Amino acid sequence: MDTRRQAILASTAVLLLAAAGCGSNSAPGADGDSAARVVIDRDARGNIAENGGARRLTDDQSRAIADSIQRSGAKNVILIIGDGASDQEYTLARNYQWGAAGKIPGIDELPLNGAYTTYSLDKDTGKPNYTTDSAAAGTAFATGTKTYNGGISVDLEGRPQRAIIEIAKANGLATGNVTTAALQDATPAVQVAHVVDRKCDGPAETAKRCPANALENGGSGSITEQLLAARPDVTLGGGGKVFGETATAGEYRDKTLEVQAKERGYRVVRTAEELRAVEKADQQAPLLGLFADGTMPRLWSKTAGTRDGGTSPAVRCTPNPDFTTQTPRLGDMTRKAIDLLSGRGRDGKGFFLQVESASIDKAAHEADPCGQIGETVQLSDATSVALDYAKKHKDTLVIVTGDHAHSTQIIESGSDTPGLTRTLMTADGVPMTVNYATSLESDGQQHSGVQVRIAAYGPGAANVVGVTDQTDTFFVIVDQLGLDRDKK
Repeated sequence: MDTRRQAILASTAVLLLAAAGCGSNSAPGADGDSAARVVIDRDARGNIAENGGARRLTDDQSRAIADSIQRSGAKNVILIIGDGASDQEYTLARNYQWGAAGKIPGIDELPLNGAYTTYSLDKDTGKPNYTTDSAAAGTAFATGTKTYNGGISVDLEGRPQRAIIEIAKANGLATGNVTTAALQDATPAVQVAHVVDRKCDGPAETAKRCPANALENGGSGSITEQLLAARPDVTLGGGGKVFGETATAGEYRDKTLEVQAKERGYRVVRTAEELRAVEKADQQAPLLGLFADGTMPRLWSKTAGTRDGGTSPAVRCTPNPDFTTQTPRLGDMTRKAIDLLSGRGRDGKGFFLQVESASIDKAAHEADPCGQIGETVQLSDATSVALDYAKKHKDTLVIVTGDHAHSTQIIESGSDTPGLTRTLMTADGVPMTVNYATSLESDGQQHSGVQVRIAAYGPGAANVVGVTDQTDTFFVIVDQLGLDRDKK
């Protein structure tokens, strides 16, 4: 950690610990009793129409803050990404599922919050592109380097930029990569691959779109081929269809990528039941979960906005029948990944885990508020799992953020406005109208370029407070883990 960061962290700790009445010898241990003392409730408990009834902070939060500022250096880091999630997406989900005075479990319980800027770069000029995509955003927090929309962990010249999983693995940490998207999608891909176009998921597309990256041309291969070579201990998500493609060059030429995975020693599972049965994953037998051909099913069924949806009767969201008992929930995948990365047989060096709830973004592109909310519920579940672990293991830093914001807007109920709208009946028993107005096409909604919330708990969490940039997240994680960025 550089001197300036240390000074900021130390001064913040002194001020807040003094306010909390905590001395430097009062650090809690990694035990259940100290975890129970941490109070981070954020829901209102009273009648919101009465004085004080809507207040969220009813307990002193000094203990939770002290846990996050009184020590520096983490053994484990869990980075959780809500793709397309910022304040408007959180507010939509909170209002609908838990009520305006309720809290989003896990997410609203994180004690330290800030915001980060998310702009990407124009590939030709190097100047800011104010609205990022997931590839450039993921590259920023995974590598610390700004890039152009569509670039996967490369700079403006297409040169590979080392990502946290690669660096953590080189330093001896266990690593994991969990998503509800295809494993070749931008956010999981930035941790394990380097290609000039995010669409280069398999050998066929790589030959067309990224010829310099193709194995047959001396490159490192497609996203999937690079994923297999990167070899995280745990990799869970969708994208199984691409594993049916055949390698066109290299040691595994003319073999499918799934055959390659098995020959490389991966244990491949395809159902929630198979995942539950896994008891160990490491470099001898890394775990590869493929739970869908592409993106995993959303938790809730689609309820898309329409031109007259704001004035239509309010509806409630419904379960998605395609999300079966054999589809693992994101919270369950997160719990299993943590168990495996921290479990028996490990050498105690710690772990880095990235977790993504991907379809908040994908539903927002389709003006589908129910799809968005259901995937925010999944994000909440994953955060709660990570936070529960971190409260018991005080050497664990949890960071929760989004890669970019979306076009979701909550407007006056029953409004007839331009764009696409849908009115939902919330947990409060009150109609809520959601508007999407960046396109008149149901599948054409766009990202927005606003700064995005970032929140954290654990050692080093104070570094997310205030306004930072997306690239800062990389340096916070690497510094807190004490990683040598040049180690191969």
